[in-house]
Amino acid sequence: MTEKRGGAWAQRWRVPLGFMCGAITLLLARPRVATLIIGGIIALSGLALRAWAAGHIRKNRELTMTGPYAYTRNPLYLGSLLLGAGFLIAAANPILVVLFVVLFAGIYLPVMRVEAGDLARVFADDYQAYARAVPLLIPRLTPYRASGATKHAKVGFDKNLYLRYREYQAAIGLFFALAILVIKMFYFA
Repeated sequence: MTEKRGGAWAQRWRVPLGFMCGAITLLLARPRVATLIIGGIIALSGLALRAWAAGHIRKNRELTMTGPYAYTRNPLYLGSLLLGAGFLIAAANPILVVLFVVLFAGIYLPVMRVEAGDLARVFADDYQAYARAVPLLIPRLTPYRASGATKHAKVGFDKNLYLRYREYQAAIGLFFALAILVIKMFYFA
């Protein structure tokens, strides 16, 4: 029960804490052209992964094992990790790495444990087989295919899911954050 409470707290506060850490990062950033380019590429890869994942997940309706979910059980969080890492590289202040690691480990790992428990209760044996074969966060090299599971037929990317989950807001946020870093680099260096 303690894990559920801790995870529930983390679920509620992950977005507000993420925005607070983003604001601190912007404030303490010391961007340079090279860090903006490298960090921007990494952040864009995280954004692309989040978009791909959002177009596959059917929250609370089915166990998603297609698209990026065939490689990792948490592609949205892996995308967030890449987004955050890219943003930190773009900001070019190594001190902020500690803040990011503490936030990610303290918020997202408990959330992933709680969500895994919820999925195990709802999808029972299907989830157990999936969880044994597909890593929690770091992707496997080959896609997972549920053996003999016709109910989990390959489903393609659905742009309506991407829009329903408002994943485009992450793209807008990244654009503005990188724009602020560019302005800071040229006008406040």
